[in-house]
Amino acid sequence: MTTTIALLGTSADPPTLGHQALLEGLLVHFQRVATWASDNPMKRHDACLQLRSELLQALVMAIDDPRVSIDQTLSSPHTITTIERAKQLWPHHELFFVVGSDLAVQIPKWKQSEIWLKRCQLAIVPRKGWPLASNHLQRLQDLGAKITVLPLQIPETASSSIRKASAENQIPKPLWPLLLEHNLYGLQDSHP
Repeated sequence: MTTTIALLGTSADPPTLGHQALLEGLLVHFQRVATWASDNPMKRHDACLQLRSELLQALVMAIDDPRVSIDQTLSSPHTITTIERAKQLWPHHELFFVVGSDLAVQIPKWKQSEIWLKRCQLAIVPRKGWPLASNHLQRLQDLGAKITVLPLQIPETASSSIRKASAENQIPKPLWPLLLEHNLYGLQDSHP
């Protein structure tokens, strides 16, 4: 029996309660979850990749399930590189590349999407405010995607809300020591 592995790359700038709920939810649907912090070529990042990886590691440690791991070697600005690395690490497992519905519409513009979509399955998590239109799903299928839409309920959170408005209530408690130590996102030591 092949193991199912969810692959979740994220900017993690910073990780939110939504990231935590997503990682925990993926554990319900997959036997393993591999996550990593990455540089998204379509975004500007406030914290360096190393710090974002440390924040994500703190979140993974707080989840405290041996089936979820951080694997920073999968990090790449290009999904095709990530998929190639994952295939080398887990050649006999079933890989599911996980994205939110907000990113699903962008995938056809990603580097070599028509190649990497055929090398793994695509798992899409609906996000509030980003409905999945049937024409978007059809476009992905036309590129060769095998799609699973995951029935997960993720809280409406966004890293950008924390960066722009210091939405402290969206930050998982285990991240606070690192955030304060590195003076990230203008947060003060007044968290709950």
